[in-house]
Amino acid sequence: MTSFSALGLAAPILKALQHEGYRQPTPIQAKAIPVALAGRDLLGIAQTGTGKTAAFALPIIHRLAADPRPALRKGCRVLVLSPTRELATQIAESFRTYGRQLNLSVAVVFGGVGRRQQVQALARGVDVVVATPGRLLDHIAERNLNLAGTEILVLDEADQMLDLGFLPPIRKIVSNLSSRRQNLFFSATMPREIAKLADELLRDPVRVTVTPAASTVASVSQRVLHVESHNKTMLLIELFGDPQMSRALVFMRTKRGADRVARHLEVAGIGVAAIHGNKSQSQREHALAAFRASKVRALVATDIAARGIDIDEVTHVVNYELPDVPESYVHRIGRTGRAGALGFAISLCAPDEREQLRNIERLIRQSIPAEDRRENRMRPAGEPLPGLRQPAAGTRADTPRTGHQSRGRHHRGFGSERRFSPTNGGLARRAVRA
Repeated sequence: MTSFSALGLAAPILKALQHEGYRQPTPIQAKAIPVALAGRDLLGIAQTGTGKTAAFALPIIHRLAADPRPALRKGCRVLVLSPTRELATQIAESFRTYGRQLNLSVAVVFGGVGRRQQVQALARGVDVVVATPGRLLDHIAERNLNLAGTEILVLDEADQMLDLGFLPPIRKIVSNLSSRRQNLFFSATMPREIAKLADELLRDPVRVTVTPAASTVASVSQRVLHVESHNKTMLLIELFGDPQMSRALVFMRTKRGADRVARHLEVAGIGVAAIHGNKSQSQREHALAAFRASKVRALVATDIAARGIDIDEVTHVVNYELPDVPESYVHRIGRTGRAGALGFAISLCAPDEREQLRNIERLIRQSIPAEDRRENRMRPAGEPLPGLRQPAAGTRADTPRTGHQSRGRHHRGFGSERRFSPTNGGLARRAVRA
């Protein structure tokens, strides 16, 4: 397929796509849309950033437009389940964007915000509900939503649902649905538990795969830097000495760790925001908006909060801590190198994370190029950082800093101080006064 019109989508949808500047479908869209339009169950295996949302939203909107009857009171015609608030919000916005020429009603249901507006939207009946499992079950229990008339179920980011422990809630939600529904099931990887769930939910599905399960995209240059845990922060600050690292996602395993690293980057003069489950919805939205608008260079995030973040031109992904679940590595680095652009993924691996690294390499079936950055094995002077450009002579980053000008390159509070020096490409240690 070479165009959206060749897929048989309705004219109002094609007009909306043209307005958004979409010319050709991505591989997952070209393969999945005809299957969904035919009413078949679908199992789609595709990484984040490949256009999955449009792959299910476009045929769903086409079907609703072809049969424009109202949803039942306290009901919905389509239910989309998402693992996170951010992804749910983005999916809902995509439905509104693609259906801008049609009278399409969309409601978003997730926790962390008040219920009144959600209850009011559901009471009228709605074409599409995009929801996270926990808050959706609350509305079902309170009889604010009846799923008996739902025609289509979409399960997006199924493997992340598994990671977050959402499989029991999903099974409970599905028990409230009609068996005559159409099922569209998407996942970036296919671990055994997800394959089992697909067998339970799908009826004679068409399987669509655009990249091998658990593979990484070729447009992302990967590198591992072996470093002691206590030196990770200084190495991270050094990485930000490269001006090409203009929009970087920094991944942490814990909420407290995300806040800690964000504080250190801020003290080092690096524009930063943090996003994790303890942040309010308004704080998360503000952080994403600042990162999207390039008001900050770094967004420090946990896996849960970052799931579904769709931000263009992320130049780098830094795994400050390697994930315990190897599939999460694939999701993390999929945030960069999108739409054919070159991206960089740099993983800081402490000695106690070697097992996680082995599991990741086993999963992706490749060895990641590595450099030993431990204190006793520093790289030779002048050797550039992997996957990063050194600043040209005479640039601001190459200019020695003294006095107040040095603010933002020095970081205190570690008992000693390691200073970024672009000219020698290494880290120099000097005493810190008490």
